Amino acid sequence: MKKYLPIVLLILVMLTGCNSDSVYTPPYDGKNLVIGVIGNFPKVREDNVKFKKINFNKIEEEKNLSSKFDAIFIMKEHLSEAANNRYAAVYKNSGIPFFFIESKKSYLAFVNEQFSYESAPDLGDPTYATGIYHFGKGKYQYCGYGLYNDKVNENNIKDVYSRIFTTTESGKCY
Repeated sequence: MKKYLPIVLLILVMLTGCNSDSVYTPPYDGKNLVIGVIGNFPKVREDNVKFKKINFNKIEEEKNLSSKFDAIFIMKEHLSEAANNRYAAVYKNSGIPFFFIESKKSYLAFVNEQFSYESAPDLGDPTYATGIYHFGKGKYQYCGYGLYNDKVNENNIKDVYSRIFTTTESGKCY
């Protein structure tokens, strides 16, 4: 029996590795990014991403957000305020992407002045982050970022942020 122990252990290690609730994608390694954050800074793997605190007054008053930030993150605890109709024009005209972290509502909550966060449609699929990017003349993209196997864990959350950084640099949703 002792001679089979190494083989049994090897098989157990291999099976454990195959049953993961996490995905591994490489960290974002593009250009340095500056992300404005309303709320607490997220934990990420990247060293080439810098976070700066910002508030709703600043995004509303700032005439050229794109000169200071590559994107804005609005964290979960501020989503209801983020859906205030007075900010819709900012999201639609800023020239940079806005990401709504842990939103359970459609992007319409943030760009359609007729909805509050509470009255906006729920997302049909599990999405960890919702992004919108306006690129001129009434055109914008919506991006949804889900967690691998819909599992909330540190690796899957960091994976979402890495994909968001790639979108931010490229200006395209994947």
